[in-house]
Amino acid sequence: MGTLEEAVRKRRRLGYVQQATLAAIGIAGILLVGMAAPNTLQLLGKIPGNKYRFKNQSAHILTRLACEGYITFQEKEGKRYARITEAGRRALAVRGNILGQQIQRKKRWDKRWRVVIFDIPEYRRQTRNRLRAMMRSFGFYRLQDSVWIYPYDCEDVIALVKTELKTGASVLYVIVEKLENDQHLRQEFFLR
Repeated sequence: MGTLEEAVRKRRRLGYVQQATLAAIGIAGILLVGMAAPNTLQLLGKIPGNKYRFKNQSAHILTRLACEGYITFQEKEGKRYARITEAGRRALAVRGNILGQQIQRKKRWDKRWRVVIFDIPEYRRQTRNRLRAMMRSFGFYRLQDSVWIYPYDCEDVIALVKTELKTGASVLYVIVEKLENDQHLRQEFFLR
């Protein structure tokens, strides 16, 4: 592999790790920099190589995210925390749109529908509206206001959304083998 290819590969991998770190901070809301962020990155397995350099690499990633304005650092009781900013939330939303488009590009459909049903109370209206906006951006089709359908596996994405919005059991993920009168849905998703 040439040096240019190697440099591009390293930059792309760093971008993936930055996105994963930003997502971890976004989902948790706030992370303890010294302990939680490096352990989160280790679980991802994206940074190979010397384990002694890992702490410096994770600090570098957090610094880059702070320089880009995606996170801010706060000190509480002598500990340093990272908190996501509004720009970081927007970056995650863009990443979510890309993820939704990647889900849609599956080659073969397994003839199963994925249905997301939610019942979020009125006092959490903003959360409900955010969930609907996410469903729309991921490419789901709205059957009813609180029932959305998708032809491909998206369980991981829905789990992340449930964690991000703190909806818990208010959002259900269902896999349906057969759905009557689904011709219009097949046309909507360009399925045979």
